[in-house]
Amino acid sequence: MKRANKVDFSPASASLSRAAATREAQIERKTRETEVAVALKLDGAGAAQIKSGVPFLDHMLESFARHGFFDLQVRATGDLHIDDHHTVEDVGIVLGRAFREALGDRAGIRRFGEATIPLDDALCRAVVDISGRSYLAFEVAITQERVGNFQTALLGDFMKALADNVGMNLHLHLLSGRNPHHIIEACFKALGRAMDQATTVEPRVVGALSTKGTLSG
Repeated sequence: MKRANKVDFSPASASLSRAAATREAQIERKTRETEVAVALKLDGAGAAQIKSGVPFLDHMLESFARHGFFDLQVRATGDLHIDDHHTVEDVGIVLGRAFREALGDRAGIRRFGEATIPLDDALCRAVVDISGRSYLAFEVAITQERVGNFQTALLGDFMKALADNVGMNLHLHLLSGRNPHHIIEACFKALGRAMDQATTVEPRVVGALSTKGTLSG
């Protein structure tokens, strides 16, 4: 009689099983200004369905998901008759919370990620540490006020909301560039690649990759 394969209950395999079971999230948030729903799958194929009411943000999030290999759905309505600020910031908040929930206790993840991405004249670098502690170092100077109807200053607001709600260090640096569309898109692509690295499960990691034994902040 053929014997069944022995199940490995070592700490490493248990960590991987927990991570695989908790790497999706659906988050909704409703305020007097916006209503946002996000569905996120960390171990995806880069499929995106984005409808925020801010077309340029939709394009950026599609690039983020594609290059981070995240399956991402975003639906948002907001007070766009005033401006785009509340919607852009609140999408960042809810997306950050979706990452936080999908990562669970963060056991087994690589934690750190880095990517430098060019787009024609633009060159942007994103470095992340999904440590449980939030911090944003934002060194992206864009002289133009708008890309089409999108206010370029909202890039920093989105990144701050995302970093705070994931609970991660995010360093975003513009190394060169003049075209604001290229600059912002390169930032989102670099962020996607860096977060893909940081959220990947590493078989050699047992528990949290921290001398404290936790990545809860």
